[in-house]
Amino acid sequence: MIPIDDSPIVRDGKSLILAMDHGLEHGPVDFEEVPEKLDPAAVFETATHDAVTAMAVQKGVAEGYYPSYEDDVNLLAKLNGTSNLWMGEPDSPVNCSVEYAAELGADAVGFTVYSGSNHEVEMFEEFRDAHETAREYDLPVVMWSYPRGQGLKNDTKPGTISYATRIALELGADIAKVKYPGSPEAMEHACRAAGDMKVVMSGGSKTSDYEFLSTVEAAVQAGAKGLAVGRNVWQREDPTRILDALEKVIYEEETADAALES
Repeated sequence: MIPIDDSPIVRDGKSLILAMDHGLEHGPVDFEEVPEKLDPAAVFETATHDAVTAMAVQKGVAEGYYPSYEDDVNLLAKLNGTSNLWMGEPDSPVNCSVEYAAELGADAVGFTVYSGSNHEVEMFEEFRDAHETAREYDLPVVMWSYPRGQGLKNDTKPGTISYATRIALELGADIAKVKYPGSPEAMEHACRAAGDMKVVMSGGSKTSDYEFLSTVEAAVQAGAKGLAVGRNVWQREDPTRILDALEKVIYEEETADAALES
C-alpha cells in the first residue's frame, strides 16, 4: 500500500469506481433490461459524471472506447477476469499486462483475487507480478478481494470480509473492493483490519434506490472510502439521479434520505 490521495482515481480521500466488466464476468444477461447499455459508449457517458473517479473495464473495451473519453473519464484497467461459462474452482485468468494497461492510458489497474480457491497460490503470485510492475508505472492497484471456493460456504460472513480486506493490505493493494458484510459493525471491523488502506464496497445486484443508498451510507459511516459499482448505477433508467445521490452520500456524507430528497 502506498498513499494515493493525489491519484486521479481519488477525490477528497474517496473513490467511486464505475465498473463495467460485466459483459465478460456475467455475459449479456446483465443488459437485458437496459439493452442500450450493451453499447459501452453509453456507460462511458455515464462515467463522465463528477462523482465518478474511475471507470473499470477490460482491455478490449478500453481499446475501443476510452480514446473518445480520455479527457473526461479516468481509466481503471482490469487485468484479469473470467466468463460465467467457467464451471471450475474460482479462478481469473490474466488478460492484460500492466505494461499494456499503461500504454492504453490507465490511471490505475484492478485485479481479482479469490482467496480460499484451490487456485489461491497462483492468483497470489499473479497479483504479486501485477502489483510490482504497477509500482514501476506509478499506477494504484485495486484488488477485487473476493474470498471464494468450495470450502467457503458464506462469502459475506463478517470474519470473511475482514480477512478479505486484510489480505489486500498484506499483499500490497491500495484499495480493496469487498462485499458488504451485513452490518455497520462488521464493516467497521473490516475497515480497521485494512489499516490505512482504502476499502470500497462492492455495489452488487440492483436494489431499490433507498435500499442501495442506505447500505452505502452505512458503509461510509463505518469507514469505507467509497464504492465500486456497476449494475446499481447503469441498470437504472436514470443513472444521473442515483449518481447525484451517491455524490452526496459518499463525499458529503449525507444520509440516504437527504440525498434522495435533494
